[in-house]
Amino acid sequence: MAKNTVFPPFIYPQASLIAGVDEVGRGPLVGAVVTAAVILDPARPIVGLADSKALSEKKRLALNEEIREKALCWCLGRAEPEEIDRLNILHATMLAMQRAVAGLSIQPEWVLIDGNRCPTLPMKSQAVVKGDGRVAEISAASIIAKVARDAEMDELDSLFPEYGFAQHKGYPTALHLEKLAQYGATEHHRKSFAPVRRALGLS
Repeated sequence: MAKNTVFPPFIYPQASLIAGVDEVGRGPLVGAVVTAAVILDPARPIVGLADSKALSEKKRLALNEEIREKALCWCLGRAEPEEIDRLNILHATMLAMQRAVAGLSIQPEWVLIDGNRCPTLPMKSQAVVKGDGRVAEISAASIIAKVARDAEMDELDSLFPEYGFAQHKGYPTALHLEKLAQYGATEHHRKSFAPVRRALGLS
């Protein structure tokens, strides 16, 4: 798909209870993959929803609080490093999405998933490419998932300050790879990912 593809406006399904789902953390070498499912309240609109990656941290944090307060319901789902290693990152992400949807206090009629594939769900679902910038519910999910995972990386940073997790959030940056080579892997690293396997002498 061309980088400059312009997507048409998203046409919502004919349903009154629509959940948006997104994930954060497929690429990092450490920590869980975190997903969120959100059903927004049409009576309490939220201004400024967008792909979480396009927002400043200050704006993300403010929107995170507003989404949690105003949404009809929301739920975080996750798959831990051990599950990622056992299932692979794609299947672990699908599992984390299923957990987020199952944890909603209101069952949606339709679920819109960011990306090009859907997990198996008990209700209708639709994948939406670049959905975090096109669908308000997915944007909201991307924001609360990212804020939650970033907070986990900050917490991990306090436990392992030598790795710089607060800076790179676990992604394979030059700094992270340097620290991984220097100190080896923590118990929170994904052992099936190639740079971690190298640090552990497994490949």
